[in-house]
Amino acid sequence: MKLKEIRIERGLSVPKLAELSGVPRRTIQDIEKRGDCMVSTLLKLSKALDVSLDELCQEE
Repeated sequence: MKLKEIRIERGLSVPKLAELSGVPRRTIQDIEKRGDCMVSTLLKLSKALDVSLDELCQEE
């Protein structure tokens, strides 16, 4: 999953992405570490980052 890479490209901190997406900071940190999450969470993150699910879920 490319969450961390995309977040950094957009110049967003984890707390800022949490604020924009409504996803808890700890959840975002866990996703960046493990690379998996619920689809509903992915939808919130992809909308906040303005990327498609495909782009977000690509292997690094």
